[in-house]
Amino acid sequence: MKTPIVWSISGQDSGGGAGLSADQRAADAAEVHLCPIVAALTAQSSVAVESVHPVPPEQLHAQLEALADDLAPRALKTGLLGSVANVRVVAQWVDRLRQRGPLALVVDPVLRASTGESFANVALVEAYRRELLPRATFVTPNRREAARLLLRHDHDVPDQARDLRALGTEAVCITGGDAEEPAARDHWHSAHATGWLTLPRRTASNTHGTGCTFATALAAAIARGFVPADAAVIAKMLTTSGLHPDALNPGRGAGPVRPHHGFITDRSLLPTLSDDEPLAPPPGTAAPVQGLYAITDHAAHVETLVEHGVRTVQLRLKRTEGEPDAAWQARLLGQISHARAAALAHGATLIVNDHWQQAAALGVDFVHLGQEDLLALGHEERDQLARARAAGLRLGLSSHSLWELARAAAWQPDYIACGPVWPTLTKAMPWRPQGLHNLAWWAAMSPAPVVAIGGILAPEQLTAVARAGASAGCVVRGLQADSPYTASTWLEAWQHGAGTRPGAIGWPQPSLDAA
Repeated sequence: MKTPIVWSISGQDSGGGAGLSADQRAADAAEVHLCPIVAALTAQSSVAVESVHPVPPEQLHAQLEALADDLAPRALKTGLLGSVANVRVVAQWVDRLRQRGPLALVVDPVLRASTGESFANVALVEAYRRELLPRATFVTPNRREAARLLLRHDHDVPDQARDLRALGTEAVCITGGDAEEPAARDHWHSAHATGWLTLPRRTASNTHGTGCTFATALAAAIARGFVPADAAVIAKMLTTSGLHPDALNPGRGAGPVRPHHGFITDRSLLPTLSDDEPLAPPPGTAAPVQGLYAITDHAAHVETLVEHGVRTVQLRLKRTEGEPDAAWQARLLGQISHARAAALAHGATLIVNDHWQQAAALGVDFVHLGQEDLLALGHEERDQLARARAAGLRLGLSSHSLWELARAAAWQPDYIACGPVWPTLTKAMPWRPQGLHNLAWWAAMSPAPVVAIGGILAPEQLTAVARAGASAGCVVRGLQADSPYTASTWLEAWQHGAGTRPGAIGWPQPSLDAA
């Protein structure tokens, strides 16, 4: 893959902590090429900003002109711009570059230094609102900067994020590094996902340049092909990796953030994504789902599968078009009851898809939900599900992207499904096939066992899934009556791959096409 190119138009920090210095460290960790474009010179140290000197707009324009034909960017990030004239130069160049091809614009509205100095007067704030936010793919203010951009000082962060999007930006992340909370929470709002990206707050003395680092990491992730919500997860991971309790700071103030190259495979850095505080873990531990995981739409088939040695079966029932409600409810309850009795008789695990309330009422203790079903739950239903989890209901969740993995992690489920591993015809999906590489990344990074699903049509694919580190692999069509493979063939295929682990993993690949 050709090295992605990111432009950063920002200030030069003479102390080497924030601005373009921080951007370069973030770009190096994200393995992209950064073109550092100076919009302002600052006289600052680790403890104070003494003065800011915006470059003349013609000098800013000359830097951009020199790069345009040779090092065209996939993403452009702005930091300290210093003047209304420079904001206008950037806006003009964004329009010009977008005539050539896709370009993401990440706006880090540097309006005030972390040491307290203001970088923006009323005119500059208004220029951001009129010129940059309507063009922005992302905007990444902290809470005080969000209030200045909105010309008000309320502190309801989700409302701030919604109102910033109403100014024209595609996605907003209001960072929480400046908040005094036990967890480091950033509020994300975009078309794909909304909620709090959360990690435990790190005690660190090297916090200079966190906002610059986060915004550049966002730009780097989009340059690598990730959609905004996935890019936010990556940026959260990269920035947090750079905070160290034992950092050797060069000056008397906070030292610079120093993200590390291996952050993308550090499981401890995967954030959760939730509407509010992450849920408490369910009580106790149960045996993980392992090996062959069969999926069927009929209880009689459940009975056949467990009789032939399959120990995990999901019952996936769908209402047929035009089926009367009473008939559907009777069929649903009858099928679940039949399948539960068959599983109990053979010591197998039954998992009911979607219909968790009916399943729990009939004594089934394991359910699976897709992300759309999870999001469709109202507040009362979410509370009911949380209470059922606390009472022992086991839960599996689907995931297809980094942000869905982060959302699933917030529920602390018994497993997280990753798919589709290969192209599948059982369900229409917008997702690219994950492939074995992404599956291995999921298995290494997920806080719960990973179940592979999608396109597993031959036993050798199930063997490969086991070797990638998955806890289980789902088979649908390969276990139907017309399949050339028996249940024992599938069980043997899993055993051939079980117990092995992949080597070096590296970066995951994007699972959704960026616009």
